[in-house]
Amino acid sequence: MISVIKADGKREFEFLKSIREKTLAPGANVDDVVKNILADVKQNGDKAVSKYGKKFDGTDEIKKYENKHFQEAFTSLDDKFKEVLLKAVSRITEFHTLQLQSPIKHEEAGRNLGQLIRPLGSVGLYVPGGTAAYPSSVLMNAIPAKIAGVKEIVIVTPPTKDGVNKDVLAAAFVADVDALYAVGGAQAIGALAYGTETIPKVDKIVGPGNIFVATAKKMVFGECDIDMIAGPSEITIVADKDANPKFVAADLLSQAEHDKLASSILLTDSETLANKVKEELEKQTAKLERKDIMLASLKDCGGIIICQTIEECVKIANYIAPEHLELMTNKPEELLELVDHAGSVFLGEYTPEAVGDYLAGTNHVLPTGGSARFFSPLSVDSFIKKIQYASYSRSMLSSDADNIINFATREGLTAHANAVRVRINK
Repeated sequence: MISVIKADGKREFEFLKSIREKTLAPGANVDDVVKNILADVKQNGDKAVSKYGKKFDGTDEIKKYENKHFQEAFTSLDDKFKEVLLKAVSRITEFHTLQLQSPIKHEEAGRNLGQLIRPLGSVGLYVPGGTAAYPSSVLMNAIPAKIAGVKEIVIVTPPTKDGVNKDVLAAAFVADVDALYAVGGAQAIGALAYGTETIPKVDKIVGPGNIFVATAKKMVFGECDIDMIAGPSEITIVADKDANPKFVAADLLSQAEHDKLASSILLTDSETLANKVKEELEKQTAKLERKDIMLASLKDCGGIIICQTIEECVKIANYIAPEHLELMTNKPEELLELVDHAGSVFLGEYTPEAVGDYLAGTNHVLPTGGSARFFSPLSVDSFIKKIQYASYSRSMLSSDADNIINFATREGLTAHANAVRVRINK
């Protein structure tokens, strides 16, 4: 079961470092395998994609789904889930529309500067498949792209023996996706990055996947853009003595069920709460379906750390820079001001991380593995680019000429200096 330790300024960081090393450790020969797959796809297109589809997913067909298939899937859903999907679309749209940026324009005599906002032309969304289906990932990736103005949005997702999950297809319908290709793994990333006879080359690839998908995204960066390198899911909970141990345990388990490498950490200033949460973990795990995964996750990548103060808990949380951070304390809004590094923060005992996964409206595509120190959640910003412009009058150029010529000459770029000099006869 989960480990419980007391913070002493050193032990807790060694403990957390050991967990991080486990969750970030790549599988054997992953880089070599992915490198070879990408090279094959780049050179041989659909032929290579089909070959690896047969090897890994049991089919060499590159099946394409379009709007009519999406609509059929949506129509086949029960009314309750249709309502859930549409409510999620509304909430996600509402929040992400607030992220839209305006162009910048600065004018003064003889010198006008500005910045244009332009959407990416095309985006590929990777939606995990296999043993589970994630229609929520379709919404979280596609809706911000649509709001940004992306012209072409396509999905790749691993096929199953029964085709693509109808909930995923229905989500593609309500999110207004252009096409979906039943292709998964590193070969799908290669197809999006390089383009094949069937699958279009895109400007950016977004969405989570396994270690092969994450490695492939890392390797194709530069050929196209990517959102981030996603690792196993993680949650850190900061809870005080008044927190409900049932709620805390339930939320730790909500991440532990994802993967044996998922990380679930509780930081608290109450030894009593720590012990109660440990008891609750044992009780609740026994009643849940993915028991074996959760037990392995808690044992190898989970932990309860008892600190002297809640402020110390937040300091350690900033060190972790978790994907999901819950502040289950009496005054979570005050603690929020101390948070520097986290993907998404959930305030109070009635805001479990699960609300962010599905219906709150915030995005659930978040930085993992400590990368919240420098990465942000997926947003409308992820699907735009910025273009600068400048306009000088002759008199303004004359005014700045000596300084520009001086600067260029100092750097040994005499042609730069000359480009100014010829215009103002200096």
